[in-house]
Amino acid sequence: MRKDILRVAPVIFGTALAPLPARAADMLVYLGTHRSGPNIGFSLAHFDFHTGALARPEFLQESAAPSFFVIHPDGKHLYACNSIDSYRGKPEGTLSAYAIQPKTGKLALLNCTPTGGAEPCYISLDRTGRYAFAANYDGGSICVYALEPDGSLGKRTAFVQHSGHSVNPRRQTAPHPHSIIVDPGNRFALVPDLGADKVFVYRFNDRDGSLSPNDPPSVSLKSGAGPRHVAFHPNGKYVYVINELANTITAFHWTSANGTLSEIQTVPTLPPGFDGASTAAEIAVHPNGKFLYGSNRGHDSIAVFALDVETGRLTLVEHVSAQGKMPRNFTLDPAGRWLLLCNYDSDSAVIFRVDEKTGRLTPAGNPVAAPSPFCARFLPVP
Repeated sequence: MRKDILRVAPVIFGTALAPLPARAADMLVYLGTHRSGPNIGFSLAHFDFHTGALARPEFLQESAAPSFFVIHPDGKHLYACNSIDSYRGKPEGTLSAYAIQPKTGKLALLNCTPTGGAEPCYISLDRTGRYAFAANYDGGSICVYALEPDGSLGKRTAFVQHSGHSVNPRRQTAPHPHSIIVDPGNRFALVPDLGADKVFVYRFNDRDGSLSPNDPPSVSLKSGAGPRHVAFHPNGKYVYVINELANTITAFHWTSANGTLSEIQTVPTLPPGFDGASTAAEIAVHPNGKFLYGSNRGHDSIAVFALDVETGRLTLVEHVSAQGKMPRNFTLDPAGRWLLLCNYDSDSAVIFRVDEKTGRLTPAGNPVAAPSPFCARFLPVP
């Protein structure tokens, strides 16, 4: 995780959410700000699914550096990792659970729990929606928490400390787990570790929330690659890892029976001839399984790839301007018609229309002001 200097954005936000206009907002959009301070945390915007119009976000809830968050499939709860390096005098960050108020989308904090390691940078849920997983970037560890019936975070069911390092003298002197997700069968958890140049694979027991090393316990990436995030293909046969430091994407065949990864191909996320400073960030596969997207911070673009569903191989389609600086995370709406991108250094969010036949992206209007947006999520309005 990059240690950006946190600053105050020159943008003023409202303090109360306006009522939903009739038929104007099919979805709400939550944005998290990777900073701490008064009126800093989550903001909320209305989104018109039909036109792609994103309203100006309004301040919603204070939270300490909610760098990455997820919405529960029930649409009633939101879970965030607070990327801080100290909590109650200990070198660790926190996870926070919120209840989502129907129709207005307002958040009510349920509880907060320490993660056992500094700078948690990623949170996800298992396929049953009963466990939350987190990766502690600076802590070099991962953890799992059970979710209580009321949606709050319960007891910790697993904690694993990573070890290892790699060749980059600035970024890879220690382990840095950068994300953690479960496979479609809910039997394995995959953890790209930027510092160790490995994707660790753990067996996950959804009866008690425990993790145990798989056999083999990991697969290695090219030295200096810096694996960051991972995405499964909808058919469950392929896994794609975006490598932050090498600016590449590695495709793997996934054997669900025993949790093993076999490399298929590695492709660059940057165009030929680009020699500026850049690092790769987010990755996502389109719901139809035909396209893959990756963001480039520095080149400030989204790389669009076509996917061969028979082989899992990637073919470059285009590079699209991010319409801003430092595009960190992005998300696709559930139907795959729109892509929402967070431009961290430009204090803006951008909506792109997705061509479902070619995968190409077209900006849907101008960037919308948002303070240091790090992560965003769609929520359909009931």
